[in-house]
Amino acid sequence: MRIAVFPGSFDPITLGHYDIVSRAIPLFDKIIVAVGTNANKNYMFSLEQRTAWIKETFKEEDKVSVDTYSGLTVEYCNSVGAQFILRGLRNPSDFEFEKAIAQTNRKLKGDLETIFLLTASGLSSISSSIVRDVIRNNGDYAQFVPAAVRL
Repeated sequence: MRIAVFPGSFDPITLGHYDIVSRAIPLFDKIIVAVGTNANKNYMFSLEQRTAWIKETFKEEDKVSVDTYSGLTVEYCNSVGAQFILRGLRNPSDFEFEKAIAQTNRKLKGDLETIFLLTASGLSSISSSIVRDVIRNNGDYAQFVPAAVRL
């Protein structure tokens, strides 16, 4: 069984995240959207809220599940039997950052492969941090997030 983990904070999930997962569904038998927790990070939305939004967004897709984890992503992947890490790339700086992480993960767990998908061009400018800024400033963020996130 080909299991992929799509790790992130998803604070909140965006249409860019949705695009990556939706396009990856035919590639894997199971995709786990893994919401990572980091005690040093200040999240805008609670872990429960973030996971609820993702579950609602993918409720019709049997291949997608949602989980939470802390610690190293490679250790989480090992615990769920995943052979792949799924990551989205929006721009060249994403690539450089993600490449370094992928190479480190490969050194930590040699049989774990990172799969990169390019975000659809119309969605490449969307990031969770930009969406949070729009929300903080009472802007129209609905165009950047799945329906489940629209408060």
